[in-house]
Amino acid sequence: MASSAVRGTGARAARPRSGRAALLRVRAELPPEAAALVDDYERHLRSERGLSDHTIRAYVGDVVSLLGFLHGVGSEGADAAPPSTDGLDGLDVGVLRAWLASQRSAGRSRTTLARRAAAARVFTAWAQRRGELASDPGSRLVAPRAHRKLPGVLRPEQAGEVMRASGAGAAEREPVALRDHALLELLYATGIRVSELCGLDLNDADFERRVVRVLGKGNKERMVPFGQPAERALRAWIEGGRSGLATESSGAALFLGVRGGRVDPRTVRRVVHDAVESVPGAADMGPHGLRHSAATHLLEGGADLRSVQELLGHATLATTQLYTHVTVERLKAIHDRSHPRAQ
Repeated sequence: MASSAVRGTGARAARPRSGRAALLRVRAELPPEAAALVDDYERHLRSERGLSDHTIRAYVGDVVSLLGFLHGVGSEGADAAPPSTDGLDGLDVGVLRAWLASQRSAGRSRTTLARRAAAARVFTAWAQRRGELASDPGSRLVAPRAHRKLPGVLRPEQAGEVMRASGAGAAEREPVALRDHALLELLYATGIRVSELCGLDLNDADFERRVVRVLGKGNKERMVPFGQPAERALRAWIEGGRSGLATESSGAALFLGVRGGRVDPRTVRRVVHDAVESVPGAADMGPHGLRHSAATHLLEGGADLRSVQELLGHATLATTQLYTHVTVERLKAIHDRSHPRAQ
């Protein structure tokens, strides 16, 4: 393997071009063998790992950036000396470190660096299994830990106000208002992801057991319970609002857009943002904020971490543990305000 540990580590680090269009240009300029590897890797992520479109775009974009750096393509590899072949012969841990260093010099955050390091490790492990690499350089790559910001959440009374305001609008029985109230109630009741909500079909809602069947990341299915307010809102939408938006192309989609197709995540984000914005003092948030709020309120209500992990569909308990920090911070704030000897 040609030595390339110092590639890209000159006085002027490569400044990655940002944006999807720039990455598409880099991908189009990759040598044929490298471009074919990217295509095969994308198919692997989609068909064998079953990742979401968003995750696939992020992983493939990171690999395109890495290979652009490796092969000196565009500004991704402005300071990189291209290897003698167009495959992965020059890819070693030195290149990986130099690539991440160029990203850091360009001002990328620790969170972005951590994600790109993880994407590189997934790619190099796959490449070794295929025989493209004699060893896996990603296994030796250490990246800075991502900063884990405490998510903004609604207070329980604020969440209640959001639902009451939404319910008042739905009382007019207008189809879009009924839909918006139902999706708000279901998001907060279950903590499901916006992509999971948009993918729901009519038969995924089991009103007898009051659970919804969700297809999560990696095509993993789970059953998530919901309460009576969400049940009432869902029934009102299905029985009194959905037919007002449905068309021949609606199929079995539970939530519909104004043109009759399956509701778009952007529409859901706008609905949540507008609903939360109407509550004085509430943090600006979208569907993920409702997910954070649901998880936090479950833990504050006494739910154990394992149960919340299952409800949210987290692959590891470490992700769910983030919410324990939220509740501790809130308890500290209450203590500071309320205890006579807190100060």
